[in-house]
Amino acid sequence: MESSLGTTNVFLGIMAFTSALEALLIIGLGIAFYMLYRRMNAMYREVMDLVAIVDAKHVAPAMARANAILDDVKDVTTTVKRNADRVDAALHNSRTRIVGIARGARFALRAIMHNPG
Repeated sequence: MESSLGTTNVFLGIMAFTSALEALLIIGLGIAFYMLYRRMNAMYREVMDLVAIVDAKHVAPAMARANAILDDVKDVTTTVKRNADRVDAALHNSRTRIVGIARGARFALRAIMHNPG
């Protein structure tokens, strides 16, 4: 019986050593992942700061210029539309006048043809 307890104690010692080694490995991995997290977070902050700088220096002025161009296009479009409406109204008035003159000429020509003298 004495030998079986010795074997059991050896196995228990091996299991305890293995458990301690696993605990140290898990703690080491936890520390490594925490340090990796901190580095990645710092890199993320640097990238976001760079994006903010690029936005302030390049994107915002470009958007301001694009908006100014779009405002100019809107003004030009409004002016062209207004002038096109004026031309349409002038053409309509001219057509109405020409039709009126043609009718008057037709009545005058009929009057001359019916009363030659």
